[in-house]
Amino acid sequence: MAPRKRPETQKTPEVVVRPKSKRNRSPWELEPEAKKLCLKGPGPSRRFDSGCLWAGLASLRVPPPCSIVRALHQHKLGTAAWPSLQQGLQQSFLNSLASYRIFQKAAPFDRRATSLAWHPTHPSTLAVGSKGGDILLWNFGIKDKPTFIKGIGAGGSITGLKFNPLNTNQFFTSSMEGTTRLQDFKGNTLRVFASSGTCNFWFCSLDVSVRSRVVVTGDNVGNVILLNMDGRELWNLRMHKKKVTHVALNPCCDWFLATASVDQTVKIWDLRQVRGKSSFLYSLLHRHPVNAAHFSPDGAQLLTTDQKSEIRVYSASQWDCPPSVIPHPHRHFQHLTPIKATWHPRYNLIVVGRYPDPNFKSCTSHELRTIDVFDGSSGKMMYQLYDPESSGIMSLNEFNPMGDTLASVMGYHILIWSQEEAGKRK
Repeated sequence: MAPRKRPETQKTPEVVVRPKSKRNRSPWELEPEAKKLCLKGPGPSRRFDSGCLWAGLASLRVPPPCSIVRALHQHKLGTAAWPSLQQGLQQSFLNSLASYRIFQKAAPFDRRATSLAWHPTHPSTLAVGSKGGDILLWNFGIKDKPTFIKGIGAGGSITGLKFNPLNTNQFFTSSMEGTTRLQDFKGNTLRVFASSGTCNFWFCSLDVSVRSRVVVTGDNVGNVILLNMDGRELWNLRMHKKKVTHVALNPCCDWFLATASVDQTVKIWDLRQVRGKSSFLYSLLHRHPVNAAHFSPDGAQLLTTDQKSEIRVYSASQWDCPPSVIPHPHRHFQHLTPIKATWHPRYNLIVVGRYPDPNFKSCTSHELRTIDVFDGSSGKMMYQLYDPESSGIMSLNEFNPMGDTLASVMGYHILIWSQEEAGKRK
């Protein structure tokens, strides 16, 4: 069945971009009752407690700039260890989060936002998809209006969004419309990679490898399809019993594939050895359905987010070892974009939105809907971002490739966080 004709691209008059008010005070001024972060160290089970409501940085021993410069010089001379230098840089970044504020907002959609992707080479450009199939291409560094590509409305939800690494003026989408396709910035469909041809089947996830020149996409009944960049199907297999919520290729070994599903498993595959549904390398069992599985930027770890209260970190070299488990409230709700934890692109940090749950063991009264930052090694809470004027649930949170600007999705809204002084310059 031929894919439905998509409406023409238009410049949206509905996008409202509002600079952050200078009158806003810091979260500490607005929340004097907030308690200091309580941390529990790792126990024998390698579980971590996310701690109390608010996380300050007073306990962090951040090296002054001169120490970092000295460490860089010592590393160049071969007298300083890279891990200690990286740790110092990471702590310096964590210290800078105290000055992060929302400096740009947009509310372009008539349905909630469902996916986002940063442009790989333009640090102030991102794409955001909505439940109605609309796509916003937004360079918030310039005053021009964002480009708005109108979707089909009901049934057109954008479930996956990736810029084309071979041509960054194009992007891939998977959708409930029943297609995985390649489009340009004008909204034209350049190639349809997969089409279900029926409203009973749709695509829920996608990823792209520039090295292997392949596209991988998963659907709502457990199938995963691998195609080359020319659109030729390499294989189509049912790899899970239920919906495939996320597919991810390892950034360093792109023949290494992780697939996450609501069947409560994350499976690891070697694309060179896939012969059938039982040819996975590992099956990582979870206690609840899984929203996402992200490889770390160095490919050495795998971060998974379930649909209730666990974030897990697996070591790529020791899949059989128990994972680090971070208890965290982010339960699933039908009318909420699923919460997915992501990695910082430069540091071993995890970023995830909080959905306070009264049944969660460390829940406090009047708990805020923050963006939580965890250390990927220890599982400790390092910081919580919060803005009293944007107090909804932050379902999606991703740093740009430079690692200095954070984009968040909150219902219908897109929020851009940056350091206060940097925000004023943009």
